[in-house]
Amino acid sequence: MRFLFLLCVIASATWASVPPDLASALKTFRTDAPRGWSFIQTTHAQGQSRVEQFDAARPEFDRWTLLKQDGRAPSDEEQSDYQQKLTRRSSNRTAPLLTEQLDLSNPETVSETPGRATYRCRLKPGEAGDKTAAFLRVTLVVDKSTHCIESLEISSTGEFSPTFGVKIAEMKTVMTYGLPSHGTPSLPLTVTTLLRGRAFLVKSLDAEMTLVYTDYAKVGKK
Repeated sequence: MRFLFLLCVIASATWASVPPDLASALKTFRTDAPRGWSFIQTTHAQGQSRVEQFDAARPEFDRWTLLKQDGRAPSDEEQSDYQQKLTRRSSNRTAPLLTEQLDLSNPETVSETPGRATYRCRLKPGEAGDKTAAFLRVTLVVDKSTHCIESLEISSTGEFSPTFGVKIAEMKTVMTYGLPSHGTPSLPLTVTTLLRGRAFLVKSLDAEMTLVYTDYAKVGKK
């Protein structure tokens, strides 16, 4: 009982140091779309593209459909391979809780205007042995009128080595969100990732990816 009480005290002390605008935004923030929303997801990575549809009205493990592969209708083989990979793919409902990794003990106010504020904080390790989080910082832009997060950026502070033989020169992920309006909640708009690095001085780890979310539709809404 005393242990639970101490946890509550620690949690309260942590949130006490968080600016009200940021605290309010984080309490309702989620990285993925809310339940009940269907959408089209377009991915561009390493010279390839893929268009998928997420249908929230369908059964849990039958919600994703491959619409296009590299700008054309997918072949039977590509459809088969896609369906096989779906069995190992995480559900849209199991997106990681990034907010639990934010170190809110001492957030920094980067900039502030009457309508918008930008904050920066450290990232806590996601699991035991995580040697990457210490080299990352999270920047959040909050819209004051809606108390929602407009963008979230996770970026490296400089070159680092997360494991033997691997050198990361740059790592960045940027997520943007639409602001709620006329009954529509805050919804993901884009995700971009960038990685620059090498393994054992010879193998390039360079990679870029862009995800764009469009055609949102509320299940049951006509």
